Amino acid sequence: MMAASSTPAKPASAASPATAQSLLAFDFGSRRVGVATGTRFSGTGQPLRSIQQEGEARFEAIARLIQEWQPDALVIGVPFHPDGAEHEITLRARKFGRQLKSRFRLPVYEVDERYTSVEAESQGARDIDAASAALILEQFFREHP
Repeated sequence: MMAASSTPAKPASAASPATAQSLLAFDFGSRRVGVATGTRFSGTGQPLRSIQQEGEARFEAIARLIQEWQPDALVIGVPFHPDGAEHEITLRARKFGRQLKSRFRLPVYEVDERYTSVEAESQGARDIDAASAALILEQFFREHP
C-alpha cells in the first residue's frame, strides 16, 4: 500500500482557484466518497469512481488517485440544509477537506453541493457519488473562471 506521505508534495500556494489547471473533486459521504477529475481547459468533470473504504484505507485510495492524476488542487463538496444552515455532514466534510490539505499539501477548495446527488440521479448516473463529484467540479469551474 502506498502511504500518503509518498505523494509528491506541492506547496499550498501552488494554485489559486483561477489558476489550478487540473483538479480532483470529492463528494464526501460517511460511507462513500465520489471522485471526479477535470481540467480547466475542458471545464467539465469526469466521474472516476467511488471510494468505499473508510479510515486510513480511504486516504490510501485517495493517495493513489493523486499519484495517478497529479492534480494542482482538490475540490470538496460541502453540503448545507436548503436554508443554508450547516449540519453534521457539513462539519464532517470540512474536516475531510482539512485532512486532505494536511496530508497531500495541495490547495483544497469548497463548493456548496446542495442537490448534486439529486441531479446526478436524475441524469441516470450509475455511480451517483462519482457523478456528483463531477457536478461539484463543474460548479467550481463556473464559480472560478
